[in-house]
Amino acid sequence: MDEFGYDLWGDAVITASRMESHAPPGAIQVAERTDRPLGGDFDFERRTGMPVTGKGDMTTYILLAERPEAEPPYAAAGSEGRGLESK
Repeated sequence: MDEFGYDLWGDAVITASRMESHAPPGAIQVAERTDRPLGGDFDFERRTGMPVTGKGDMTTYILLAERPEAEPPYAAAGSEGRGLESK
């Protein structure tokens, strides 16, 4: 099996890294620009004025749960795939 390695750089990667490192233990934290497209399918807790290293104060969101009425992402495409199912 081939393995691929990728180096990603830029503000999006830095922000994602900060969201992970500044999240409460066991939580998934996302930036505001990620919450907007996901807000209809997931419940988030909004956190304002969160100090984030190298970014200043940000509005961030903690993922609480998938909304029960949300359609799995793969269902819209008509193919099978993985949603947020547990293993």
